[in-house]
Amino acid sequence: MCNAARVVYHSGKESEESHSPQQTNTATQPSQQQGNPGLPIKPSGYKTTFTEVQFGPMKLFKDQLQVLLVFAKEDSQSNGFCWACEKANFRCSVARTPESALECFLEKHHDLVIIDHRHSRYFDAEALCRSIRAVNSSENTVIVAIVKRPDREEATVMPLLAAGFNRRYVENANMMACYNELIQLEHGEVRAKFKLRACNAIFTALEQSQEAIEITSEDQVIQYVNPAYESIMGYQKGELVGKEIIEVPKSEKNKPDLLETINSCIQKGKEWQGVYYAKKKNGDSVQQNVKITPVIGQGGKIRHYVSINRPLNDNNKTDKPSDRVQAESQTDIQSCKHKDRRKGSLDVRSTTSRGSDGSSQRRHSSMARIHSMTIEAPITKVINIINAAQESSPMPVAEALDRVLEILRTTELYSPQLGTKEEDPHTNDLVGGLMTDGLRRLSGNEYIFSTKQPHHIPSHLTTPLSLNDIPPRVAQTMENEDSWDFDIFSLEAATLKRPLTYLGLKIFSCFGVCEFLNCPEATLRSWLQVIEANYHSSNSYHNSTHAADVLHATAYFLCKERVKQSLDPIDEVAALIAATVHDVDHPGRTNSFLCNAGSELAILYNDTAVLESHHAALAFQITTRDDKCNIFKNMERNEYRTLRQAIIDMVLATEMTKHFEHVNKFVNSINKPLAALEENGGNGDEESVKGILTSPENRILVKRMLIKCADISNPCRPLELCIEWAGRISEEYFAQTDEEKRQGLPVVMPVFDRNTCSIPKSQISFIDYFITDMFDAWDAFADLPNLMQHLDNNFKYWKGLDERKLHSLRPPPE
Repeated sequence: MCNAARVVYHSGKESEESHSPQQTNTATQPSQQQGNPGLPIKPSGYKTTFTEVQFGPMKLFKDQLQVLLVFAKEDSQSNGFCWACEKANFRCSVARTPESALECFLEKHHDLVIIDHRHSRYFDAEALCRSIRAVNSSENTVIVAIVKRPDREEATVMPLLAAGFNRRYVENANMMACYNELIQLEHGEVRAKFKLRACNAIFTALEQSQEAIEITSEDQVIQYVNPAYESIMGYQKGELVGKEIIEVPKSEKNKPDLLETINSCIQKGKEWQGVYYAKKKNGDSVQQNVKITPVIGQGGKIRHYVSINRPLNDNNKTDKPSDRVQAESQTDIQSCKHKDRRKGSLDVRSTTSRGSDGSSQRRHSSMARIHSMTIEAPITKVINIINAAQESSPMPVAEALDRVLEILRTTELYSPQLGTKEEDPHTNDLVGGLMTDGLRRLSGNEYIFSTKQPHHIPSHLTTPLSLNDIPPRVAQTMENEDSWDFDIFSLEAATLKRPLTYLGLKIFSCFGVCEFLNCPEATLRSWLQVIEANYHSSNSYHNSTHAADVLHATAYFLCKERVKQSLDPIDEVAALIAATVHDVDHPGRTNSFLCNAGSELAILYNDTAVLESHHAALAFQITTRDDKCNIFKNMERNEYRTLRQAIIDMVLATEMTKHFEHVNKFVNSINKPLAALEENGGNGDEESVKGILTSPENRILVKRMLIKCADISNPCRPLELCIEWAGRISEEYFAQTDEEKRQGLPVVMPVFDRNTCSIPKSQISFIDYFITDMFDAWDAFADLPNLMQHLDNNFKYWKGLDERKLHSLRPPPE
């Protein structure tokens, strides 16, 4: 029996049979005997809830489903749907006559209407459906017909569809069948209609937009233009919709190949932005800043193109002086796939054929902004000089300088342009993984690296070691530690994965670190042990063996003559300490992973140089909180501050987002001036060389370059060591990809899938993109022929494997 306390009945004569005392005694409830529509009485346990529905970039909130049941008589079928509404927590009303049903719908505009179509003697269900459909607000209402079980299978639904029903339900009074039908309707047709209602807001935005908007099909048939388009171009909507774009007259002012360039770009699914001349209905040409965006639909195919056009009138130029140049620059970058990814540059000559309207005004606006700045940095001076030069330059030169200014104003001055993802996925993934701070968050799952756990010295390390205590086997593995070919993995095995403490003791002793810091050897030993204890031995790559390897490379570089000429003792000590701590407490995941996972460290450091900031901060926390390992305890305050700043700067320099900036500054400030001196007078004037090497700014650049090269010197090690390191870093990236998939996080480096990755290709990309130029510059400064020979041999080795289509570290056994 359908409980009347859960629904409101709307009827004529039958109402007296079906109302309950609860309803008639409710003072606020309109009288059902009079057939007035009323609010549904909430069932016990009823809660008003909202369902969150994602519709493209819109987030919608849907109230509870409102259902209207139209049954002339109460029976098991109507009771089944009443029970189903209660179970689903839907708001439900019941009407007994077509008149009360229509009246109720006009008041509440239900999401779902279920009409009994089984008994034509009571009312005409199809006529009622047509009456509801005549109401404008019914456009997004789902209407279902309850039909008898058909006598024959050929029964057609066409009359129902013609009347306005969305679907039919073959009578089945089973309560769970009714409930399942309601749930499927809610998640299917009803939710689809709810999303369509949101389109009204979207189309309202399009209609009100001041920019001309045009939407076409994948075949470039015009489907929609907004009023702004009609106003700007002089056409009426009816003159354009349904026509192919090629039927609309084109302006002769565009370059001959511009349309071909646009089509080749957008048909690959890429956005095109640039300047385009459109022909108005009256024959005039209007210059527009145009953005065309492909819209991917079903099957991953392009289903629409959306074009947004903004005329380049005087107001636009004044407000946004750089719009046109920026638009053209973006398009050039997207369309210059043939350019070399590392040596790419913009073609200045292409500006000569561009329109020049408003160039002078743009230059004046740029100059006004620049001159209004109160703090003049070197880059500001450069921009001012260019602005001044533009005033007396021919138009092609002035426009070319406009583009130079746009480049100078970006923050990515030192990062070369990459090719497309399809051209070189290994390089793209490596660069994306190492030089970005994460993608947009796609998951609610959080991967937490706690920064609150105390860092202790493990109990088995509390007794400091001394050089005299080093076991013979360990001492033997360190006999050639001053050689570049030193085998760190032999030391790792001999020390049971504690190479940093032993190697650190020897190297720090050789450089007199205790004497410089004025600290006892026991304090240094304790410090090395606690730092090593805070490296994760479970990491395949970023563990204390890697730290020991970087310390070894740093010590090796510090012994080179040019480096010794550049650095003071405090710089050497800073470099050795920075190398030791540069990856302490590394979690074996990249910065991008931590940012995407919303880790505590990423939140703490604002998604910026997350790991490097953590390594530096933790190193000083560990060192200064316990006198037993505080190697800085006896330093004079100012000297400690200088040392601390140098260590922090070097650790932060290992972050890859500024890789090209560090390398370029080193080349331009040190390599090139030294080369010029040598060309002019043999080895150059001694005082001039010393001036270049020892200036405070250049000492910083040398230290940054030194630790960067030490940190990623694996490709310059002997082949067997290089292969081992390649395997370890690949395994760490594989583990990250596995975890990203498990956690539902964005996969930062998709090529590092353990089932499909080509390790030779990844090594080739890493060497080609990051290593070659950097070590060429470092070799020119420090003279490292053995490293460069190893690098050449290793590159040939990986190339050989790749040419054989092998994905592994080594070729298969003969």
